[in-house]
Amino acid sequence: MEKVKQSDNKNIFLTGLKGSLISVCVSLVAILLFAFIIKLTGMSKGLIKVINQIIKIVSIFLGTFFILRKTGQKGLVTGIIVGLLYTIIAFVVFSILNGKFAFDITLLIDIVFGVAMGAICGAICVNLKK
Repeated sequence: MEKVKQSDNKNIFLTGLKGSLISVCVSLVAILLFAFIIKLTGMSKGLIKVINQIIKIVSIFLGTFFILRKTGQKGLVTGIIVGLLYTIIAFVVFSILNGKFAFDITLLIDIVFGVAMGAICGAICVNLKK
């Protein structure tokens, strides 16, 4: 019985990892497009922060959606894993691109936000009709 549980946990983690990688790819594309728009329009910093959060939400949703479309089960847990791993991977990728790693309260808030959004997106996506 225990081997089945370990196998299930491994599968859920791998599924979450795939979803988070999809989410990071979506974020990279969206942020590149957004950077181009910022260059053309010169948006305010307040609006940039809001749009960055929207990009995170959409990215987590799409990563969770594409993964749960295949599995269709354990949406809450899968969403939480996608949100958590997305936040960690995105932090590493964007820190490398920025040239510095900043471990502060913002990272903790981003992790909580990512997990919460993952849970919400997972609950929504698992209940969408195929």
